[in-house]
Amino acid sequence: MTHDLLNNKKQLFDRWAPSYDWLFPSVFYQAIHKRLLEYVDLPSHSYVLDLGCGTGRLLDRLATHFPDLYGTGLDLSPQMLRVARQKNRHHPRLIYIEGKAESLPFANGQFDAVFNTLSFLHYLQPEVVFAEVARVLKTSGRFYLADITLKSQAESQLMPITSGGVRFYSPKNREFLGCSAGLECVGNNYLLGPVLLTIFAKK
Repeated sequence: MTHDLLNNKKQLFDRWAPSYDWLFPSVFYQAIHKRLLEYVDLPSHSYVLDLGCGTGRLLDRLATHFPDLYGTGLDLSPQMLRVARQKNRHHPRLIYIEGKAESLPFANGQFDAVFNTLSFLHYLQPEVVFAEVARVLKTSGRFYLADITLKSQAESQLMPITSGGVRFYSPKNREFLGCSAGLECVGNNYLLGPVLLTIFAKK
């Protein structure tokens, strides 16, 4: 069942890929990326990971802002990655690979920061994703999670909007997931409308 849902999501984003950067969601995401940058604090020569990188817009912005940054983008959709590679202005500082957030193909403590913007709502095993993020982060590394939230929620809620549904998390629910994975919440900031940035640090 989980395999089928992942394949459905993969096919959905593969179909979107050729026109994705021209669609309204992309404009919305770019505005969020711009606001997100105001809260990003990275050491020199950082190694960062963007989960659900799509066409690579966030990594492109980060690499421009931090000229000594090295970044890896990971996405489930090979067609999204094809677009990201074609538009990669910062090669070899930025690379893009196919993979799943639930089983990251990286070493323990490999990254100074992990970013995830507007794709966490699609993940079927959020606890596993948090555990994997914590595993690949260096000690004191940061996890920047930006996604839609519903302020009134005490718990997560499954919304059947896309194939397999999407799930929104309250700030309290995010903090619980982070704490369970050994990550400490160091801040919550609304970026645009209901999009909340939660910043975690690895203890």
